[in-house]
Amino acid sequence: MADVGAGISVAELQLAARNHGMPLEALRYDVTPAGLHYLLIHYDIPDVDATSWRLSIDGAVRTPVTLSLDELRSRPRVSLAVTLECAGNGRALLEPHVESQPWLVEAVGNAVWTGTPLRGVLEDAGLDDGVQEIVLTGLDHGLDHEVEQDYQRSLPLGEAMRDDVLLAYEMNGAPLPPQHGFPLRVIVPGWYGMTHVKWLGSITAVTGPFEGFQMTGSYRIWSSDDDGEPGEPVTRIPPRALMRPPGFPDFFTRHRVVERGEVELDGRAWSGVAPIERVEVSVDGGETWRDARLGPLPASEYAWRSWTSRWNAEPGEHVLACRATDATGATQPTRADWNRGGFQNNSIHLVPVTVR
Repeated sequence: MADVGAGISVAELQLAARNHGMPLEALRYDVTPAGLHYLLIHYDIPDVDATSWRLSIDGAVRTPVTLSLDELRSRPRVSLAVTLECAGNGRALLEPHVESQPWLVEAVGNAVWTGTPLRGVLEDAGLDDGVQEIVLTGLDHGLDHEVEQDYQRSLPLGEAMRDDVLLAYEMNGAPLPPQHGFPLRVIVPGWYGMTHVKWLGSITAVTGPFEGFQMTGSYRIWSSDDDGEPGEPVTRIPPRALMRPPGFPDFFTRHRVVERGEVELDGRAWSGVAPIERVEVSVDGGETWRDARLGPLPASEYAWRSWTSRWNAEPGEHVLACRATDATGATQPTRADWNRGGFQNNSIHLVPVTVR
């Protein structure tokens, strides 16, 4: 098993016990079952009574609005397959070690989300001239770097008014599970998971940039430990491919054992920027590459795409790898640059195997 830098702290173990990634064998599913979808909970899961819960839309609007869950369900209904990935996916593989939720590569899932477009709710409230951002506030409350807060993120107005940004109340055809944001969450296709605010309680239109902690104190790319560095905000998901590990695993190390002969390799690839146009596979740790076969176009432009490749496995030790390229020409790097938050590590997926 590859080293992942410095030892994992007790605090990180607590986070890892509360949150979970998607088992990589679940890459077999077009739609990830809710219980296998990755999960990150910043604070506590709120105890919400759906009958008394209300969503408020306020701030720089002409007509503040308050909506019940039934009223939201009565609005235009949209279902959309969307791949969500945590911005910290791959953090534990960076060196030097970044202390936080210790993700390897499993912080991902592809679900069908059903709800009503955020745009319609904002239009009904009537945005004032000069609105720049829409602030999304969750009901989860806690401390982060000694800052007490409700979990809040903002979207630029242009993003918030996209037709495919949803106020979602269902996941895979069922009401949202408590851990996935019941009774309402935001789905922002193409963006990393921190933007998809769960347990949504209020939506506020503001005429200037929102500078809450989750916008300025986290989810930014800081290339150094200089606290004065403003950093670049984390937004859309760059291309990534994952391989469903072939063969069978060792219990403790998860190292794979594969029988010699022809092996079909497969997995999924996605990008929040542009459609996937190419997936390549390597059987020598990334020294040489060959094209994989892409599966059918996914259910939506924001859902992952399947790929397959055949390998004639010879006895010995091998390192399999895969990488994706999207329609902009962006390709996964062999090694990602380090950053202070451990965000956006989309380096190639490596799978060591023993062929016997």
